[in-house]
Amino acid sequence: MWLPILSLIIGVLVGLFSNYTIPTEYSNYLSIAVLAALDTLFGGIRAYLQNIYDQKVFVSGFFFNIMLAASLAFLGVHLGVDLYLAAIFAFGVRLFQNIAVIRRILLSKWTENQEKS
Repeated sequence: MWLPILSLIIGVLVGLFSNYTIPTEYSNYLSIAVLAALDTLFGGIRAYLQNIYDQKVFVSGFFFNIMLAASLAFLGVHLGVDLYLAAIFAFGVRLFQNIAVIRRILLSKWTENQEKS
């Protein structure tokens, strides 16, 4: 559970303190890849809280989601259609659903602890 969160913190810190810039033509690909990664991260946290976490599913889903989202964006650019918007919508909806479920799980655990004491 702590490894994905630690990796996220390290990645954010490296990104903030490095002087590397992404060319603007790749901004759509990067934004979709980050959104897909966040969706997978919060899905993994949700699965952990529901006691159904599987590391193989998490790692394969992480890379598959990123590759699928970037492929949609790439295909959309070559077709002249904004297909990356479909990926943004799909991953955005799933991200908010995962966050809502995580919030409900944590609230129910917190209320159970309050009732016990």
